[in-house]
Amino acid sequence: MSIQWYPGHMHKATKEIARSLSSIDVIIEILDARAPHSSSNPVIDKIVKEKPVIKLLNKSDLSDPLDTKKWQQYYNKSEYQNSIAINAMTSESKNEIVNLISQLSERKEGKNTLTMVVGIPNVGKSSVINMLAGKKIAKTGNEPAITKGQQKINLRNGIMLIDTPGILWPKIEDPESGLKLAALGSIRNTAVGYDEIAIYIIKFLIQKYPDYLKARYKIDLLSQDEHEIIELLAKKRGCLSKGGKIDLTKISEIIVDELRTGIFGQISFENTEIVASKI
Repeated sequence: MSIQWYPGHMHKATKEIARSLSSIDVIIEILDARAPHSSSNPVIDKIVKEKPVIKLLNKSDLSDPLDTKKWQQYYNKSEYQNSIAINAMTSESKNEIVNLISQLSERKEGKNTLTMVVGIPNVGKSSVINMLAGKKIAKTGNEPAITKGQQKINLRNGIMLIDTPGILWPKIEDPESGLKLAALGSIRNTAVGYDEIAIYIIKFLIQKYPDYLKARYKIDLLSQDEHEIIELLAKKRGCLSKGGKIDLTKISEIIVDELRTGIFGQISFENTEIVASKI
């Protein structure tokens, strides 16, 4: 199953990014630290070419710190890439990011360093911009595709940010990458059913973080079948319809919401060893 969710404004925004690139000094790409490979837009990689890129691994407070550290090391091996693990809801990384932008750009007397901020939907791009600006400028929210067009934000320190809409690519061929993005909220909920996402999440947790699953729901994993686990959770949470039938939609929405908000604990869907072999 490949996933296609590519609204018209995303196609337009991709063209605008490509047209603007010649005047840009530095690219900031926001990734979800829980799935850096799947949340990196391959179209952006192709069009930025040899521009310096800062990969910000956002939501690192929700990701597995060991995996996040390995991803930083992986990206920092590239001649044109640098990475910083951040939590955009705090300002702890602000100075580090600003200093890195200045370090990577060629200073032009009397001109701002133009820094384009890109990322797929719902990776926290607007939160990063607000953090760097020190005030709420960009609109934030949990719904993907809020920003519709480019806008400029003057940081008044010699850096001008160019905000761009969150864009995906026309067709996500890898089914697992599509499910990861759906689980993290980067694809609109109507594109993939909650029940399908919940099944993927529980299966993943059984395999990699069984202790988190047991602790959260106070269950023994007597079964390794994700469908049976979901049925058990539905009964424990009272997600039942008339006649005692499992309300799959209700329990699925609970599971997906708890994954997105980090209630299970610090988890990562991807590690460098597995993903590097696919690149």
